Amino acid sequence: MSETVSPYVMEVSERDFQRHVIERSREVPVVVDFWAPWCGPCRLLGPVLEKLAEEFKGAFLLAKVNTEDNPNLAAQLGIMSIPNVMLFRDGRVVDQFIGALPEHEVREFLRRHCPSKADQLVAEGNRLQQEGNAAAAQQAYEQALAIDPEHAGAHLGLARLALMQGREEEVERHLAAIPPLAPERVEAEHIREALTFQQECRAAGGEEACRQRLAENPDDLDARYGLACCLAAAGRYKDALEEFLAIVRQDKTYRDEAARKAMLTIFNIIGERSELAEEYRTKLAWTLY
Repeated sequence: MSETVSPYVMEVSERDFQRHVIERSREVPVVVDFWAPWCGPCRLLGPVLEKLAEEFKGAFLLAKVNTEDNPNLAAQLGIMSIPNVMLFRDGRVVDQFIGALPEHEVREFLRRHCPSKADQLVAEGNRLQQEGNAAAAQQAYEQALAIDPEHAGAHLGLARLALMQGREEEVERHLAAIPPLAPERVEAEHIREALTFQQECRAAGGEEACRQRLAENPDDLDARYGLACCLAAAGRYKDALEEFLAIVRQDKTYRDEAARKAMLTIFNIIGERSELAEEYRTKLAWTLY
C-alpha cells in the first residue's frame, strides 16, 4: 500500500494507537483501516478510503493499521478478517464494516457519522426547503456542488426545486447526475414521475383554466384531471388525491384508469406508509370495490 502524504491520513501502530485513535476520536471521528500488504481487497479499499479522506477534508481522520506489524492490537480489537474498517467516536467503536465495499457504499457509511461540509450544506438546504425558503435552499445546494460536484443529495435538492418552479430540463439534468446505486435514486425516480403531472397540467392549460372549465361544467373529467395534475405538480397532494378520487368515483375507466394510476404515483412520492397515502388508499379501495 502506497504511502500517502495528507493531513487527514496517518499510519498508526500499537505504540501510538491510544493517542492517535482513542484520544483524537474525542475531537473528530477516526476511521481505522486494518489491512496487510498481502491482502488484495485491502489494496482495493485503501485508495478509496484515502480519496474519501481528502474529499471530506477533515470531517474524519483515517488511521491505517498494518495487522502484520501490529498483531497484538488486531487481536485485542477482535480483527478476524481484513480489510476491517472501524469508526471510533468518543473513544469507542460506533460502527464498522468488513471487506472492500464499493466506493458509493463506503461514502454512505462515512456520511452517517462524518458529514462533510457539502453534506452539512445539503442538510441545511433540505431544512430551508422544508421551511419554504427556496432561494436560500438553492444557494446552499449550489454551494455544496461547488465543493463536491457529484454530491447526489445536492443534485436531488436542486431537482426538487426545479420541479416546483417548472424548469423541466433542469430537473432532468440534476436527476441524470444521481448515480443509479445512490440512496437518493428512489426519490429521484419519484421526481421523474412527478414531471408527468407538470406536463399534463401544461397540456390542460394550467390550474386556473381547468378550474374555469369545471365551474362551467362540473362533469368535465378532462378539466378535473388537468386540475388534479396541476395540484400534484405543485405538491398539493391531498387536494390532488381528492380530485383524482372524484374522477374514479365518476368513471373508473377514464383514460385507461389514469386517475387510479396517478393516485398510486402520488402514494410513491409521499411514501407508501404515510398517513395521507393510507387514508386515500382506503378511500380508493372503497370506491373501486
